[in-house]
Amino acid sequence: MDKIWLKSYPPNMPAEIDPDQYGSLVQLLEESFTKFADRNAYVCMDKFLTYKELDIYSKQMAAWLQSRGLKKGARVAVMMPNVLQYPIAIAAILRAGFTVVNVNPLYTPRELEHQLNDSGSEAIIVLENFATTLEQVLTKTGIKHIVVANMGEMLGGLKGVIVNFVVRNVKKLVPPFSLPNAVRFKEVLSMGTRMTFTPVKASATDVAFLQYTGGTTGVSKGATLTHRNVIANVLQSEAWSQPAMAQAPHVDQITIVCALPLYHIFALTACAMWGTRVGALNILIPNPRDIPGFIKELTKYKINMLPAVNTLYNALLNHPDIVNVDFSGLKISNGGGMAVQQAVNDKWKARTGTCIIEGYGLSETSPVATCNRADLTEFSGTIGLPVPSTDIAILDDDGNPVALGESGEIAIRGPQVMAGYWNRPDETAKVMTPDGFFKSGDVGIMDANGYVKIVDRKKDMILVSGFNVYPNELEGVIALHPGVLECAVIGVPDEHSGEAVKVFVVRKDPNLTSEQLMEYCKQQFTGYKKPKYIEFRTELPKTNVGKILRRVLRDEKKAA
Repeated sequence: MDKIWLKSYPPNMPAEIDPDQYGSLVQLLEESFTKFADRNAYVCMDKFLTYKELDIYSKQMAAWLQSRGLKKGARVAVMMPNVLQYPIAIAAILRAGFTVVNVNPLYTPRELEHQLNDSGSEAIIVLENFATTLEQVLTKTGIKHIVVANMGEMLGGLKGVIVNFVVRNVKKLVPPFSLPNAVRFKEVLSMGTRMTFTPVKASATDVAFLQYTGGTTGVSKGATLTHRNVIANVLQSEAWSQPAMAQAPHVDQITIVCALPLYHIFALTACAMWGTRVGALNILIPNPRDIPGFIKELTKYKINMLPAVNTLYNALLNHPDIVNVDFSGLKISNGGGMAVQQAVNDKWKARTGTCIIEGYGLSETSPVATCNRADLTEFSGTIGLPVPSTDIAILDDDGNPVALGESGEIAIRGPQVMAGYWNRPDETAKVMTPDGFFKSGDVGIMDANGYVKIVDRKKDMILVSGFNVYPNELEGVIALHPGVLECAVIGVPDEHSGEAVKVFVVRKDPNLTSEQLMEYCKQQFTGYKKPKYIEFRTELPKTNVGKILRRVLRDEKKAA
C-alpha cells in the first residue's frame, strides 16, 4: 500500500524513526537522569523533584525491590494517582529488571483482584488512600510485598505533616486498613541506601508495562508493551511535536501539564516517558476533577504542553477562573482518548491561541497511531495522519483493504504495536493479522491525503471521558444480582463525558428498584463504568437464537 499520507507531512518530518536508538527504556531514562541532572523533572503541590533526585530515589527503590528476591521480569503493580512517588516507582521497577503493572487506584476490590491475579503481580506500591481495597483482596492474590505511600511524605518537613493531617483527618480520604507486612515508601528509600543496586541489562523485547484494557469478552486483558514499543512511541511523539515546539519563542525546558492519570497509557507515554526523554518539567495534578484546584496550579507556571481529553478541556473552559491562566507559552494542546468536539476546539483556540491537536491510539499501540499535524491552525474533524514508521490500513470484514474513501476497520502496524495480550494467545490471534496489523475495532475512512476519520465502532465499546467501558463486563456482573433476570448495556450520548452507560434490565424480583441496583453497581465498578441510567423492561430484543440485540436498543435511543 502506498503511504499516501507522507505527502501531507510537515516539511522535514521523517517518514521513519529508529526504535532501536535505545536498547531499553532504562537506557533512555538513565541518559536523561545524567543529561538533565540539575533540572526539575516533576512538581506536585509546590514540591519539586530534580532528575538527579529521581535517579537517586529510583536506584534506592530498585535496590530494595531486588533484595526481595524477585526474578527478572517479575510484575510489580503501581496503584496511585499522580503523585511524586509514581515516577520514582516506574523508574525503580524498570531499572530493577521488572515489569510495571499500572492499576487504576479507583478500582473496586473485584476489579483489583482480577488484575493482580491475571498479571501475576508479586509486589504492589499503593497510596494509603486506596490500601483498604487491597486489604479486601490480598489473601486471594499472589502479592508478597507491599509498599504503602502517603500524600505528604515526599513534600518534606512541616508541609508533609500538614498535608497528611488534612488528607487523613479533615478530608477523611484514608479509610482504615490493616496491611501488617507493608513497608512505608520513605522507609523503602531509606533501606535502599544501605543496599546494593545491581544494574540489569534489559533488552528491547522485555516487557516494560502491562496496560490493562477492557475485554470484549467481559474480562480485562493486559496489553503487553515491550521496552521497544514504548521507546518507538516516545520517538514518534517527539518527531511529530517538532513543528510546534520549534516555533518562536524558544523554550529551554518544556513544561508539561500531567493532569491525565499516569496509569493511563496517554499520560504514561506523552507526559512521563516523552517528558523524560526531552528533559521536561511535568506538573503532576493528583485530582484533575477539582477544576478550581487544577486551575490554581496552572496559574503558577508558564505551560507549554497540555495533553487532555475533550471533557477536561470543556470543564476548564467553563470555569470562570480560566481567565487567570497565562497561555502565552502554550505550544501544543493534545486531544486524545475520545473525539474532540469542534465547539470545544473553537472555544479553546479563542482562549489560548492554539488548536486542540487530535490524535488517536489505544493501549495496544503505546498509544499514538495517528495525529493531526502539530502546526494545525484549523479544526480538521479527523484523527490525523499515521505518525512516522506507522502504517494504517482500512480493512473490510474479510481483512482486505478497501478503496480510498470507503469505510472499514482501522488496522495499525508499526513498532509501537504491542507484543500481544498477556497470556491470551487466543485473544491476540483475534486482533492481529498475519502481516502484523492490529485490528482496532474502530471503523474509519482514509481520504486521498492520508487523513483518517472515525465513523463508527465495530465493537460494542462505550467511551466515557476517554476510558473504555465494555458492555460484556458490566452485563456479566449485573446479571449476578439476584433480582436481575437479564440485562443489556449500551452507551448513550452525554454532554459531559461524551458517552454514558445505560443498562436495560428485565427483573427477576419485581420489587427491585433502580436505587438498589445502582448501589450494587457502585460496589462492583469503578466510577467511569457505573451506569448513569437504568431502565426496566419486560423483555429485551433478541435474535432468533436468543442473543440480545444491543444495536436495536441503540437505534431506539437514536430515534427517540
